[in-house]
Amino acid sequence: MKLVSYLHYFFYIAWNWNPILASFIIYYEIKGERKYHINTIGENELKSLKARGIDISHFHIYMPVNYYVLEHLMQEIVRFNGNKTFLDIGCGKGRVLIVAATYGFEHITGVDISEEFCDEAEAITQRYSSKNPQADFTIVNVDACKYDIPNEVTTIFLFNPFDEIIMNEVVNNIIKSQHRCSRDIRVIYAYPEHKSIFLEHGFVETFCLKKWNHFEGVILHLVGKLTPQTQNMASS
Repeated sequence: MKLVSYLHYFFYIAWNWNPILASFIIYYEIKGERKYHINTIGENELKSLKARGIDISHFHIYMPVNYYVLEHLMQEIVRFNGNKTFLDIGCGKGRVLIVAATYGFEHITGVDISEEFCDEAEAITQRYSSKNPQADFTIVNVDACKYDIPNEVTTIFLFNPFDEIIMNEVVNNIIKSQHRCSRDIRVIYAYPEHKSIFLEHGFVETFCLKKWNHFEGVILHLVGKLTPQTQNMASS
């Protein structure tokens, strides 16, 4: 069954991009899935959401972040990880949640609009917690626009899950959370298509990973002390 999933994913990437890229991604998919003992590979066009009448026009097709990018970003973020609280907005099947736990985060929340994905994320995080009780997972089935970011969250992960309309809402929610409880917040943003939105709202890029034209990720830092401009954005 796993071999079929790898082959399907390979041909999907090869058809939409190219075989060399597909080979690189599948190599890291096999390596990562075996390392973390999970099954999160594959793409999903979100048809189940559409069937339930949910507007998916602002959401991108589900594809899990590549392990090559994810692990490089995690290796960098743990240098700043004073707080052990982690939030993945658009968590999908839970890949990033398990990797975050492996890298030392203890209070880990995944948010996704898909009930199907949340069920899968719940299953793999429960399996992980049964062997690693120090990891505390919470899965929330909710639209990212409607999710109030907890005051204790200092690290947020995004894998280009939405268009700029939704991303603007998410950034405003981050700022509102910081307004309620001033603290440094770092955003791990893989494939940062809408990075400019963060920069316009006062975030500073502190790390950039780029390989070829297909693998990119940044870490963005919002400093704890609010400026008058940021306060106005948060209250609007």
